Amino acid sequence: MTVAKKMQAFAEKSSWIRKMFEEGARMKAEFGAENVFDFSLGNPDVPPPEKFREVLRDLAENDPPGIHGYMPNGGFPFVREALAGRLSDEQGVILGQGDLIMTCGAAGGLNVIMKSLLDPGDEVIILAPFFVEYNFYVDNHGGVTKVVKTDAEFNIDLAAIEEALSDKTKVVLINSPNNPTGQVYSADSLKGLGALLDEAGDRFGRTIYLVSDEPYRKIVYDGLVVPSVMAATKNSIVVSSYSKDLSLPGERIGYIAVHPQIKDKMPLLDAMTLANRILGFVNAPALMQRVVAQLQDVSVDASIYAARRKVFCDILDSVGFEYVKPKGAFYLFPRTPIEDDVEFCSILASEKILAVPGRGFGAPGYIRLAFCVDEKVIAASADAFGRAMKKAGR
Repeated sequence: MTVAKKMQAFAEKSSWIRKMFEEGARMKAEFGAENVFDFSLGNPDVPPPEKFREVLRDLAENDPPGIHGYMPNGGFPFVREALAGRLSDEQGVILGQGDLIMTCGAAGGLNVIMKSLLDPGDEVIILAPFFVEYNFYVDNHGGVTKVVKTDAEFNIDLAAIEEALSDKTKVVLINSPNNPTGQVYSADSLKGLGALLDEAGDRFGRTIYLVSDEPYRKIVYDGLVVPSVMAATKNSIVVSSYSKDLSLPGERIGYIAVHPQIKDKMPLLDAMTLANRILGFVNAPALMQRVVAQLQDVSVDASIYAARRKVFCDILDSVGFEYVKPKGAFYLFPRTPIEDDVEFCSILASEKILAVPGRGFGAPGYIRLAFCVDEKVIAASADAFGRAMKKAGR
């Protein structure tokens, strides 16, 4: 077999979303796209803000020589300076452009972080439910993941994390607002986690870094503000992108920000800058860097997602689903009415509803429903959900 055995195994583990995508394409071809309720993909459909188009047009028309050439591997200094101003307000600490690295999306940023921090066998704690590719990012760089469950409402379980910590722990990776649950971790829980990691680091004689993956930070509801992870510990790193708040996932533009007082700051930043280059990214896309520099206070209209959340929650309530109402992102993560989440996804598919089994996110017994689809699609799915619940015995 030509393909590496590890990659074969990875393909099987990561297949749930791909399988649902393929099933969706088949069903849409057979029944017509308007007759299929596809909630499987987290692909933002709200258009980018008009300001994005204005800036893009202006930069395309003003194209001085050399502007598309190489720049410092960490990104244009003026772009990082613009970003540092916003992040200083968000995080409650004063960041400079030297504390930031522009990356090829949050995924690229996470790989840069893991490449820079992990020695073979180092452990990374991730919280379930988790984004499906975290395991792969850690493995890419010789690390080992330890999965720790959150509590019944998907909040941080400090006791469970404390039990999982060891002298091999190097990183605790969190995602808030969370994909797939929409949970936002509270300031108190982050403060408790930061104190726990600082104490454990002193005990084990090594720094344990708190890495926060925040691409949904601006997609929150009911006036909520996402708390600062940098207020929780000096050994914190934020990684994010413009994929969700500007609806630009295909443009692959993101960033890493390190706490200005993080331990071994300069060696860490040097390692990240080198990793950005040698992982093959070289630098974040030049044009998109210049665009987002002018869009630090711009985002999509999150009220569109809020309206969809209400419609979807009303449907789930009416047919008897149990779920935790998401505080951010654009997913619902209800408990399945039968134990087997894969079987229940098959029942949903029989009603032309596409969902992703929770086991793909480390949480069997749940399904993920993405509401980054037209509100009319969500509303039209109500009867199909009702029939599916009856087939499941509810």
